[in-house]
Amino acid sequence: MAGHSKWANIKHRKGAQDAKRGKVFTKLIKEITVAARIGGGEFETNPRLRLAVDKAKQANMPKDNIERGIKKGTGDLDGVTYEEGIFEGYGPGGVAVIVEFLTDNRTRTVADVRHAFNKYGGSLGVSGSVAFMFDRKGQIVFGEDHDFDTIFEAALEAGAEDVKEEDGVIEVLTDPTEFETVKNALDQQGLNYQSAELTMIPQNMNPVEGKQADSLMKMIDVLEDNDDVQNVHANFDISDAEMERIMG
Repeated sequence: MAGHSKWANIKHRKGAQDAKRGKVFTKLIKEITVAARIGGGEFETNPRLRLAVDKAKQANMPKDNIERGIKKGTGDLDGVTYEEGIFEGYGPGGVAVIVEFLTDNRTRTVADVRHAFNKYGGSLGVSGSVAFMFDRKGQIVFGEDHDFDTIFEAALEAGAEDVKEEDGVIEVLTDPTEFETVKNALDQQGLNYQSAELTMIPQNMNPVEGKQADSLMKMIDVLEDNDDVQNVHANFDISDAEMERIMG
């Protein structure tokens, strides 16, 4: 997900990402492999792997692909070693941007990411230049046709920090350490969410419109289209009307 502005924006972006399923699979396999390499192949003792596999299942990834990714991570199958990290910078309109990556060639990834920033009027910054503007949170999103009160009570009882609703979409926010507990509690109540992930939530939003909004969305699309980029987080706020125009 590229932004945390208005829910309409999120839904538009999700639709665009769903169209890139092959790339989604590539990114998920990388995450599964790295999670298994760092924490082992057992779900019970590796929460990062559990989350990665959950996301893969939500994306309808075949079971064989998931198992291969785990085996590559644990060394049971030959695989590539990935380096992970983040880039920070500013997009058009002064929007703060964080790019999370997993790569087997850092030099290539740096060049690609810098090119995307420069091409669309952004600039890549140094470590720490924008990260302080975001908070690491667990985020669970429910689509329409869910009862807010039911989710509110279940989430807060399980330890969620906040539950809010906008345009019929419900967002549950948790401390990263409580994310799995809250997610499991909602699972046990049969509450089907649209997405559940650890993400970066902006502390403040930066409104953009017109040409700056066009350039920003193009830059984010290019970054998300890169196989080495796992996630892009940005503090943009684009109106519903502007997003409709941009998405065509």
